[in-house]
Amino acid sequence: MTQVPNDAWVLVADGEKALFLRNITDEADPNLEVVRKEEQDNPKDIDQSANRPGRMHDTGPGQKSAVDDTDWHELAKERFADDLADLLYAQAHKGKFDKIVLIAPPKTLGELRQKLHKEVADKVIGEVPKTLTNHPIDEIEAMLRKDAA
Repeated sequence: MTQVPNDAWVLVADGEKALFLRNITDEADPNLEVVRKEEQDNPKDIDQSANRPGRMHDTGPGQKSAVDDTDWHELAKERFADDLADLLYAQAHKGKFDKIVLIAPPKTLGELRQKLHKEVADKVIGEVPKTLTNHPIDEIEAMLRKDAA
């Protein structure tokens, strides 16, 4: 059960986008307004890779093995969690929010949870493991209302 009290923030994020919302009413009927939007330019891995995966010589004569290339797209998603954690820390340090609910896909939520500074982690009052970044705000409000009931 996730309740969002008045003036609490809601972070709706995935590995590439984040929407910072603030509840301007009460927890029974949340009315969220946009505080900030963040988006990362993260093309598909194939568009970021410089060349095909490398090969290395094996011990046998004329044998070669493929070497995995770095997944730049996935790496950028992990860095985005770092950036979000830093941004949340800066906002919490300025006193912009006292309570926050995190909504993100399970993997992103786990990465973000590991990166959060203690000052922010102490303000987390709920987590929702869902992908809602492409949903309109009224659907997010309805989901929070249903969740709080």
